[in-house]
Amino acid sequence: MRKAWSMRHGNELPPGQRRVEGFPRFGTHLSRPAPPVPVDPAIEVRGAVTKEFELPLTSLSSLPRKEITADFHCVAGWTATGLRWEGVSFATFYRAVLEPALPGGTSITHVTCRGLDGWKATATIEDLLAEDVLIAQNLNGRPLDSDHGAPVRLVSPSQYGYINVKHLSGIELLTSAPANTEGPLLRSHPRGRVWAEERHGLLPGRVVRPFYRALIRPIRFLSARGARDRQPERPRSSN
Repeated sequence: MRKAWSMRHGNELPPGQRRVEGFPRFGTHLSRPAPPVPVDPAIEVRGAVTKEFELPLTSLSSLPRKEITADFHCVAGWTATGLRWEGVSFATFYRAVLEPALPGGTSITHVTCRGLDGWKATATIEDLLAEDVLIAQNLNGRPLDSDHGAPVRLVSPSQYGYINVKHLSGIELLTSAPANTEGPLLRSHPRGRVWAEERHGLLPGRVVRPFYRALIRPIRFLSARGARDRQPERPRSSN
């Protein structure tokens, strides 16, 4: 069963955002091709669980499907509008797969998501259980390609792109907020909510807008080079 859902504020964009055409490539691998997809992709679950385990992505097919239409907001200031994502609600995934793996009485406060590209982001359980958060497999009616997070990715439209981990391969359940190891200059906000303009962990969003926007042009250059150099995708061995 597939449930459709739409999250829009009319034609309004969050503070400091500008609409762009298409959906730009972004990520830690900008200047090189995205990481290859394993032969048997899985999500490793660790942290406060009774026993760590790996969940094959094929298991997602047994969970209810959900489709949302939402905008995607990069912390640098651009917004891609009207994207149609399809996958499994994170709340459904949490209650069906993650919650049963917890010892009795365990209270989860944060979740760290990790991608095949090495990127990781931590979000509060409150934010991830929102109605519009997905583990997405499809974008605009087609399976995710490597530029946008194949084989699956986290999609949280109410938060900036750095929370929306691509190539999702690991989930860690936490009972408290992890220590912040980022430096003060590029310290990301721990929640990154777009309508509150939570761009930076220490400074108001409007203060850092010019700095982030200055990064858009070099990021576009690196993204184009990485996409151009992309080789035909071949599943990699899981060994």
